[in-house]
Amino acid sequence: MAEAGQPESEQDIESKIEETRQRFKNEYVVDSTDKYDPRDVDKLFRDDALAEGYLTWRQFVVEDTLKMIDESLQWRKEFTVNDLTESSIPRWMFESGAVYLHGYDKEGNKLFWFKVKLHVKDAKTVLDKKRYVAFWLERYAKREPGMPLTVVFDMSESGLGNIDMEFVKYIISCFKVYYPKFLSKMIMYDMPWIMNAAWKIVKTWLGPEAISKLKFVSKTDIQTYVDPEHLPPHMGGTDQFKYSYPPLPDDDFQSPICENGPIVSEDESDIKDLESESKETLESSFNAEQTVKPKKGNVPEDSLKSEDLDRGDGSVRLRGARKPTTTFKGTLLHISPAEELRFGAKETEKKSLIILNNVTKNQVAFKVRTTAPEKYRVKPSNSSCEPGASVDIIVSLHGGFQASPQDRFLVMAAEMESSAGAAIPDLAQFWKDVSKPKIMEHRLRCHVLESTKSILINSFESPSVTPNYEHQDLQTMLMRVMMSNSRLEQKLETCLWVQKVLVVLVSFLLAISFTTAYSLWTS
Repeated sequence: MAEAGQPESEQDIESKIEETRQRFKNEYVVDSTDKYDPRDVDKLFRDDALAEGYLTWRQFVVEDTLKMIDESLQWRKEFTVNDLTESSIPRWMFESGAVYLHGYDKEGNKLFWFKVKLHVKDAKTVLDKKRYVAFWLERYAKREPGMPLTVVFDMSESGLGNIDMEFVKYIISCFKVYYPKFLSKMIMYDMPWIMNAAWKIVKTWLGPEAISKLKFVSKTDIQTYVDPEHLPPHMGGTDQFKYSYPPLPDDDFQSPICENGPIVSEDESDIKDLESESKETLESSFNAEQTVKPKKGNVPEDSLKSEDLDRGDGSVRLRGARKPTTTFKGTLLHISPAEELRFGAKETEKKSLIILNNVTKNQVAFKVRTTAPEKYRVKPSNSSCEPGASVDIIVSLHGGFQASPQDRFLVMAAEMESSAGAAIPDLAQFWKDVSKPKIMEHRLRCHVLESTKSILINSFESPSVTPNYEHQDLQTMLMRVMMSNSRLEQKLETCLWVQKVLVVLVSFLLAISFTTAYSLWTS
C-alpha cells in the first residue's frame, strides 16, 4: 500500500495530474481570468512534467498542490517572468557579479552562485534583485528543463551587513513554491558564527525536504559535493573563472575541435574515418516491423556509405549507438533523446545517437556544440535537414576520454528560407546572418552508465552502504547537534556574562560593607 497521497502506478500519476488540472480549471481559472498569465496556464495543461513536479513537491496531495500552483502562477504574472530578458534587468546588477550560473557539482547539476559579500540590503533595489534571481531561474529552466540546480551561498568575507532576511526568504520561496523539484542541494560555504541566529530563523521557513538539502561546509569538506575544477581558488579549487559582464557567463558551449577528431588534413581525415567506420559491423536498433525512414537531410553523401546501411530496415546505425527512447518536440526539430546521452566504460557504450526530425515545411540548418570539445567527435556537427527528413548524429568519445555528468551538448537549429539557399557551403554565412530569436536551442546532458565491475567493487569495498534516506537522517541529526552546540555556546556566553555581573555586584557590596564597618569603628 502506498502512503497517503502517494501514487502507486503510472496510471495513478496520470489520474492525479488530470484531477489537478480539472480542479484548477474549475476552482481557480474560471472566475479569475486576469489572475494568471495565459501562457503559464496553457503550459500547466500541456506539460505533464510540470504538473507532476508540483504534485511531487506536495506529496501528491491535490488540495495542497492547487494552492501551490495558484501562488506560483500569481507570482509569475506579478514579476512578468515570461517576459524577463537581459535588457529588462538593470545593467549594474549583471556587472555586480553577486548572482550567476557557472560550473557543475559532482552529480552534474549546474551551480547557482550567490556571493553574499557583494549583497547590500537596500529597500530601493529589492524588487530589481528579486526579478534578477527570477531571470536566472527562468533562463535555466528553459535551457535545461527538468534538471535541478545546486545553490552555493559563498559567505566568505561576509558579515551582518550583508544579511537581508527578506531576500533570503524570497530565494527559498523560489525553490519551495515557484520552481518545484528545482533544488538539488543548498551549500552554505564558510558561514560566520555570527550568522547562526539568522539561519535559525531561515530554517523555520524551510520544509523537511528543503532542510535535508542544506549542506554546511568549509574549505576542508566542500569537495564532497563539488570537484576542484569547478571551485574557485579561495575554496581550494583550480577553476580560474573570473566573472565579467558582458556577456552572460552561463553559456559554456563550444564547437567541437573537429567533428572527426584531431586531424592533419581535413580531406585525408574524412576519407580515413569513413573507411574505418564502413568496416565496422552494423546492427539494427529498431524493431523489424518499423517502416523505412524518410529521406535523409543534407549530410555529405560520402559521410554515409552504402555499406553503412542496416539491412533490416534501411536506417543508418553504427555499432553501440542505441536508438533513443524519448523525444523532445521542438518548434523546428523533434530531437531524440529528449534529455540525456548515455555513455559507459565498454567499447559498445562509447557512442551515442542523436536523431533530428524536421517538422517544418522548409529546410532547417543545425549544428551541435559541447562543453567538452576535446572529448567528443560529433558527426555531422554542422549540416541541414530537408523538410520531413531525419538526420542521425553520432556522438562518440575519443580514445582515453571518459564521459562526465558535467558534460553538456547544445543542438541549435534555424529555419532556412528559400532565398537563403540550401547548399552546405552557404551554412557558414547563414549562421552569421541569422538572428538569435530565430534560433531554436535544446540542451542534452550526459548520463554515465556504471559498469557491472565497478558496482561489484563498490559493493565489496563498502559492504554496509547506507541508503540515501539514512544519509539524510544522519545529516539532519548532525544539523541538530550543530544547533544544540550553538545554543550551548550562547548559554555559556550568557553564563559568563552573568558571572561577571555577579562578581562586580559582590565586589560593590563588599566595598559598601567595609565602608560601613569602618565608619562604625571610627565613630
